[in-house]
Amino acid sequence: MSLVSVLGSQATGGTNIVSIVVLYAAIIGIFWFFAIRPQKKKQKEHDSLVSSLEVGDSILTTSGFFGVVIDIMDEVVIVEFGNNKNCRIPMKKENIVEIDKQNGEE
Repeated sequence: MSLVSVLGSQATGGTNIVSIVVLYAAIIGIFWFFAIRPQKKKQKEHDSLVSSLEVGDSILTTSGFFGVVIDIMDEVVIVEFGNNKNCRIPMKKENIVEIDKQNGEE
């Protein structure tokens, strides 16, 4: 029994397949609306936040540390933590959660 014989022998079989395809399309649309779309929106907001990063800005990292940006490279920033001027750590830009502008741009 092939697919062509099943579709040709029953008129309602074609409508069942169409309804199943519509149902799957609706499920995929709902999944996209509630899962993928908000994640992409969050990613765009984070990208714009990181692109506004400048030397001298105070930042908050994902691990909860506050620091001051000393140098900015392509994917890495050098951050100075605490009052000790020798505590400079390179970290990825994706680990920045919040930026506090210190240049009077508020």
